[in-house]
Amino acid sequence: MKYAIKAAVFAASLFGAMGAASADSIPGMRGHDHTGITVPDMKQAVEFFTNVVGCKKAMSFGPFADDKGTFMQDLLGVDPKAVIEEITQIRCGYGSNIELFKYTAPDQKDATPKNSDIGGYHIAFYVDDVAAAKAYLEAKGVKTRLGPLPVKEGPAAGQTILYFQAPWGLQLEAISYPQGMAYEKGAETILWSPKDPTK
Repeated sequence: MKYAIKAAVFAASLFGAMGAASADSIPGMRGHDHTGITVPDMKQAVEFFTNVVGCKKAMSFGPFADDKGTFMQDLLGVDPKAVIEEITQIRCGYGSNIELFKYTAPDQKDATPKNSDIGGYHIAFYVDDVAAAKAYLEAKGVKTRLGPLPVKEGPAAGQTILYFQAPWGLQLEAISYPQGMAYEKGAETILWSPKDPTK
């Protein structure tokens, strides 16, 4: 129960911070197209996302480098001698795309952030049944965390969550809210969801 309360408090603070939306916008902005992730091993990453998560590979391209100039720094804010060995884009169900990068760079760091680190992140996948997702992931040898955790109080009540990890440490989440979440009642803005992508 204490986990459900903590999750509800966390979700309440998250949704509360989203309340004051600005009318300003990037001209023509239509939505989230993709999330880019740098991975240590492209083959391993593609196999994980396609053979475990269930995404589909759409395309690969690269390499990109600039031996003599500062193109990589100017375009991407990375070391001028950085090399993108390969980019692979994948599509996951009805959600937005994921773009996988395999980089090498003189100043490359090998540190996977925790969710609590500044710059930390995770990717969440909507599933129909979080318990079934956990059983499936564990049968595939994937490390899962506490859960399924149903959120029963606060604005996020109605969702169930489970965190899990890719083999190289990337944080991921399975989430489900088949009856919606409590905040939706009377909300001016409803979060986009792959369970009903037209809303």
